[in-house]
Amino acid sequence: MLRFATAGESHGEALVALLSGMPAGVPVDETFVARELWRRQQGYGRGGRMRIETDTAHILSGVRHGATIGAPIALTIANRDWKNWEEILPVGAGDPAKHKAVASPRPGHADLPGALKYNFRDARYVLERASARESSARVAAGSLAKLLLRELGVEVLSHVVRVGAVELTRGYQWEEIVSSTARETVLLNCIDPEVEQQMKGEVDRALRTGDTVGGVFEVVAHGVPVGIGTHANWDERLDGLLAQAVMSLQAVKAVELGRGVTAAESMGSTVHDAISYADEANGSGTRFTRERNNAGGIEGGISNGEDVTVRGYLKPISTLRRPLGSVSFESREPVKAAYERSDVCVVPAAGVAAEAMVALTLARLMLEKFGGDSLQETSRNLKSYREQLAAY
Repeated sequence: MLRFATAGESHGEALVALLSGMPAGVPVDETFVARELWRRQQGYGRGGRMRIETDTAHILSGVRHGATIGAPIALTIANRDWKNWEEILPVGAGDPAKHKAVASPRPGHADLPGALKYNFRDARYVLERASARESSARVAAGSLAKLLLRELGVEVLSHVVRVGAVELTRGYQWEEIVSSTARETVLLNCIDPEVEQQMKGEVDRALRTGDTVGGVFEVVAHGVPVGIGTHANWDERLDGLLAQAVMSLQAVKAVELGRGVTAAESMGSTVHDAISYADEANGSGTRFTRERNNAGGIEGGISNGEDVTVRGYLKPISTLRRPLGSVSFESREPVKAAYERSDVCVVPAAGVAAEAMVALTLARLMLEKFGGDSLQETSRNLKSYREQLAAY
């Protein structure tokens, strides 16, 4: 089984990712990993922290001579800001006078429930681990899952469909997402330049008023074969596993598979995707096709050969330059919530982190289905399965 874990704090020395279960022989392009980390740091509305950090994954184990070797992969991402926090957050006892407390919890953040849960007298340690800085370790691990999926004919990308009240309403093609993602300058990662400029206006409005703004990103997995996931058990359904994976990201408050939200208010005849049959197999290996993809590539918890689409609904960041009311941990008197250097809008970055979670989920399920201790074995099994689909 493909498994991963992360460790590290927002202002600690480094973030750590551990990925085990990768088959041997997967080519590892460190330039690709670096670009994925770069993408997570981009987007209009990012804060000062992104001007400090230049994320680079340092691979310690599991990769030799440019390819995986079947052993667990360990990597670190250094926090350049650590030099400013080394005496504030030392591993040893240090000087308590230098501790930088989060003295009043921020509404919408993990501060208060975390402090109550762990019996802390301020929210510093909660903030450090709950911060979305942790998602950079997920992106690093997810980039390796993407490299595996690429060898198996699957690509995973994201784009932004809404920021604040501005929404992309037109349809799109996979090629538009590929083209948008390839841009060297990232604004808000919307495939439509005119809509993107309107989204920028939403961010500017939030910035002027000391506020923050959320939005919606969509992750698309292209080339996923039929049959990933199963209807047989509740905890093995592809849609449920993807929903959990994306919902686990910081600030995501809702997840939508395909046209899940509007389907609830529509008639069945306008929601379900009519099935047809083609002379040739499509990219997923089957001759059965659909003219539309309201199901988001998943039916009954199983991939159906269409693009898998997952939308994440991101709340506005909870750290405000114009703080909301809170209560002092020390005096229990009304105060303004604490302020930590923060972003105004992180929707594009959240989309990149969600790509990583989708890729890790799909890679795990594909390895469970096709097996293989080496890439060659996994690819051979997948090829045989695609031939079975084409001959159905």
